[in-house]
Amino acid sequence: MKHYDKILQVLLLLSINGFLFSCGHKKQEVASSSVADRPYEVKAIVATPRELENRIYTTGTILANEEVEIRAELPGRITAINFQEGSYVKKGFLLLLINDSELQAQLKKLTLDEQLAREDVFRKEKLLEIKAISQEEFDIAQNQLGVIQANMELVSSQIDKTKIYAPFSGRIGLRHVSPGGFISSANLVARMQQTDPVKIEFTVPEKYIANITVGMQIEFTVAGNDSTFTGAIYAIEPRIDLSTRTFAVRARCVNPGNVLIPGAFARITIILEKISDALALPSEAIIPDMMGKKVMLVRNGQVKSVYVETGIHTEYEVQVTSGINPLDTVIISGLLQLRENMPVKPTITTIN
Repeated sequence: MKHYDKILQVLLLLSINGFLFSCGHKKQEVASSSVADRPYEVKAIVATPRELENRIYTTGTILANEEVEIRAELPGRITAINFQEGSYVKKGFLLLLINDSELQAQLKKLTLDEQLAREDVFRKEKLLEIKAISQEEFDIAQNQLGVIQANMELVSSQIDKTKIYAPFSGRIGLRHVSPGGFISSANLVARMQQTDPVKIEFTVPEKYIANITVGMQIEFTVAGNDSTFTGAIYAIEPRIDLSTRTFAVRARCVNPGNVLIPGAFARITIILEKISDALALPSEAIIPDMMGKKVMLVRNGQVKSVYVETGIHTEYEVQVTSGINPLDTVIISGLLQLRENMPVKPTITTIN
């Protein structure tokens, strides 16, 4: 009898545990079902046509519009320096004088020789008319006059080289010579620059060579100045550098206040193209796969994937040329967790 009671107790315990396990399992199924049916929260944007700029970024250097090293063409002793270091001088201003006393003496002697030779030619011309001398004697006298006159021109040109003039209007730099010093062409007198306007030299990758044209506008900034400057491209190097696969470009920018200093580092932006009604999406919204590129849309509260064609790429955005329509809701977050027809709850955000 006791053995029978124990069997009944065991059966009762098993039935109670089975009931409790069945209830717990049903509760878990209900909870799992409620989680699965809950829409997945995502961030999304509304595709809206707007202006999009295709830009490229590069770096370059500010250059003087004109720059020259002032040097003497003839050796000699400096007799006068007429410029102040760092001053602005106009084209044709007399910067420096070299002692020309010896050349002036040579020119004076040649002037007297030229006068005598001219008189000799005049006399022999009269003698030739009456056949008192031969044609050869007259030609020799005339040739001597020509030699003297050529020597006079040579000395005059050397005297001109003892005067150094400003080749253009601009600012002259630090002086490297002193009055009374002896200089030759190896000695640097000073550097001179024309800084209004200035040039901006930079390089562009070869894939953009068809997009860069003369007259195109650029924007650039320099260190120590919060302003954004604009310039226009005026020259393009007609060959590509084999080591860097880039080509050189120069632009010009007005610089009335001389705030742009030659040699300064410039950060340059070039606007290649402007599209007034582009559908642009953040780069992270585009999903590449073996079939192409696709995006995830929200339609009727569910995920729908569509394949798209893309156009220009900016630093953060991609232009979509086909596949979506204006006002489509495009998902931009949690893309790896999404699957087709999955219910989602989008939070609409905007592109900055």
